[in-house]
Amino acid sequence: MSSIARLIYFALSIYIWMIVIRVAISWFRPRPGTVLHRVYRSLSDVTEPYIGLFRRLLRGTRIEGSGIDFSPALAVIALFIAMRIVARY
Repeated sequence: MSSIARLIYFALSIYIWMIVIRVAISWFRPRPGTVLHRVYRSLSDVTEPYIGLFRRLLRGTRIEGSGIDFSPALAVIALFIAMRIVARY
């Protein structure tokens, strides 16, 4: 793997972790003004443009009326696929 491919692979890995941490923090519903809320807002600012693409694709998808958002999972799967492609070079 070339050095550019390694850098892209590393960046994709970091971005996946940012999405995972954002989702994990969202389960705790951090209160405004706390450090956890600031971390969540920062991660949301960075990851929302990408996750929003998948949210628009899944707009009407609901499982028996639940409000579960599958767009972060789909976004991570797409990044894993991109990592596999990058790893070939």
